[in-house]
Amino acid sequence: MKQELFYDVIILGAGPAGFSAAMYAARGNVKTAIIDINMFGGQPSNYLEIENYPGFPLIGGFELMEKFEEHADKFGVDKFPMTEIQRVMLEGELKEIETSDTIFKTKTIIIATGAKAKKLGIKGEDEFKGRGVSYCAICDGAFYKDKIVAVIGGGNSAVEEACYLTKFAQKVFIIHRRNELRADKIVQERALKNNKIEFLYNTVPVEISGTNTVEKLIVKDINTNETKELEISGVFPYIGFIPNTENFNAQIKQTPQGFIETDENMQTSIEGVYAAGDVRNTPLRQVITSASDGAIAACSAVKYIETHIPVKAL
Repeated sequence: MKQELFYDVIILGAGPAGFSAAMYAARGNVKTAIIDINMFGGQPSNYLEIENYPGFPLIGGFELMEKFEEHADKFGVDKFPMTEIQRVMLEGELKEIETSDTIFKTKTIIIATGAKAKKLGIKGEDEFKGRGVSYCAICDGAFYKDKIVAVIGGGNSAVEEACYLTKFAQKVFIIHRRNELRADKIVQERALKNNKIEFLYNTVPVEISGTNTVEKLIVKDINTNETKELEISGVFPYIGFIPNTENFNAQIKQTPQGFIETDENMQTSIEGVYAAGDVRNTPLRQVITSASDGAIAACSAVKYIETHIPVKAL
């Protein structure tokens, strides 16, 4: 028989939004827990450096998220990392989150599950995942010492990771479907000055091929439809993200792309359920905006608890 645990606020996801929400909720003197299916830290834990979080001109992503976690610990937040979630029920006065050995019951839920890298959707991508196709340059960059690799995308993540890869690789292609990069100017300038980087604009990947590992990437010029083969050892897609909402689909209002709709208080379409960070429909996905979302969501949840009819048995 599964144990039952009761909370006022449960936060799903332990990235910047989740930890920020945990801090604000616990400071609001409500019983708070944070659950993640992975280790704590979220996407920023994989970032080599962060230089746009106020107060830290330059800090490692893992180090910053350690500080977030330490801050949450100060307020006695209950933590459940590496917890497989089997079912989430958002409706009703008591919401439920079921795992393999526990049923969590809570007055409010804050969804801060973030997003994952979007796939290219081309032939060979799934086949060579982990064998030349990687979605994390910091995790796998060292495997490509003196090799040639390609980064797909033109935003901040793509360009920053391409610059990072030049620490190991002999050469890095940046392949972008538009005629100019979308990354911030300061990020672009660094890449343009890097003689290890070659830019292929108006170009899209078509197929990844090889024997046991990646050996070639076929790309197409979108203006001429001409294709050519690049002899490379690694492909790093950075073309955006899709929200981690598998446990909530069909229960809550979402955009066609799956991002959760909220109002300015981070309230979703279900009373007592809030969303924060990359998982919600937002114009900017950064550590600072995720942390801000988490603070707003937690304060909204605390206010809801204070004004809502008390739930018996809690």
